Amino acid sequence: MAHIVILGAGIGGMPMAYEIREAARPEDRITVISNNPKFHFTPSNPWVAVDWRKRDDIELELGPILERRKIGFIAVGAKRLHPEQNQIELADGRKIDYDYLVIATGPKLAFEEVEGLGPEHHTNSVCHVDHAVHAEQNWQKFVKDPGPIVVGAVQGASCFGPAYEFAMIMETDLRRRKIRDKVPMTFVTAEPYIGHLGLGGVGDSKGMIESIFRDRHIKWICNAKVTKVEAGKMFVTEHDEEGKPKKEHELPHKYAMMLPAFKGIDAVFGIEGLTNPRGFILVDQHQRNPKFKNIFSVGVCVAIPPVEATPVPCGTPKTGYMIESMVTATAHNLRAMLDGKEPVEKATWNAICLADFGDSGAAFVALPQIPPRNVNWFSEGKWVHLAKVAFEKYFLRKMKKGTSEHVFEKLVLNALGIMKLKGK
Repeated sequence: MAHIVILGAGIGGMPMAYEIREAARPEDRITVISNNPKFHFTPSNPWVAVDWRKRDDIELELGPILERRKIGFIAVGAKRLHPEQNQIELADGRKIDYDYLVIATGPKLAFEEVEGLGPEHHTNSVCHVDHAVHAEQNWQKFVKDPGPIVVGAVQGASCFGPAYEFAMIMETDLRRRKIRDKVPMTFVTAEPYIGHLGLGGVGDSKGMIESIFRDRHIKWICNAKVTKVEAGKMFVTEHDEEGKPKKEHELPHKYAMMLPAFKGIDAVFGIEGLTNPRGFILVDQHQRNPKFKNIFSVGVCVAIPPVEATPVPCGTPKTGYMIESMVTATAHNLRAMLDGKEPVEKATWNAICLADFGDSGAAFVALPQIPPRNVNWFSEGKWVHLAKVAFEKYFLRKMKKGTSEHVFEKLVLNALGIMKLKGK
């Protein structure tokens, strides 16, 4: 019998638990460790932040769901991983031994890297449901006394989609309230151009999103480093194509939401051979750590190099389809190791995204994620908004049922079907 521990219970950790339960032998023990007793559907956070969803709509109690699948659950965060001892030290002092470990923690949000950034200071966030709830409280105050909005992603950020989503969702909400004319909006991003997305662009993402921004009267600043945020003011340095400072901006704001850079969580940060300098988990082509052969990793916490060099640092996003592929490969590779064999399965690091724009949306498919690509497609329309609403319900239903069904794969196939209908 082997004890397989999954550290993290998000969009990577929960599907990992379900797939390894099916792939492992009946006698093997599976345990999920999380610092939160509930699962949150993170892609819905922008809706929570404008009160289009309540947190109860997008969260599930983990204990009963996992128990039905005969998966153990510990709702206590990890204090420190001790890979040499095959042991996880928990925040409450307990030590959990494992035979195999899958790290699926997601990132630590590096708000501290920019002075004044984050919910505890002068900007809002949609990275966590707690932040989204706080952002919604500030939003209700804002719409009673509107003014300038600054929204975007700081230097080193690797997840740009939610910034575009939230900009559009706020803009839609303001139009519905008939106060859009009172709110100048500026999008500030480390990307070299609008629609780069940390991917070097996908299809005509640059032209299409620029057009949408113009249509919705949203100004933008690219190649931007946020140097400091104060109450009511954001300080931004715009850089040229060589990465040299070009222009200084002092942007007034009554409401600001800036996505931070990510790094690895404290429990793994700085473990030699396990993480890179930012604390992300090093993995080989089989999702296995090269030094600690019984440790795998999936999701946002995995170390992936940038797609290309940019004047201001931009990370690479890890989308749901890519994470699902990592999970499946890891489940098969863990089963191989349980059977005394070497891992052979590789994840397909492809990217797909549905970005809700309030009353419309944008979708892209990049196969593979790093160019040159076999599929390089970007589209927009109301169908994307409707598809994301449906997908939210679909994914939460999957979590409740405890199924390993590949929902992101179905999403890709549907998107490819739409492309075929459009003659792409």
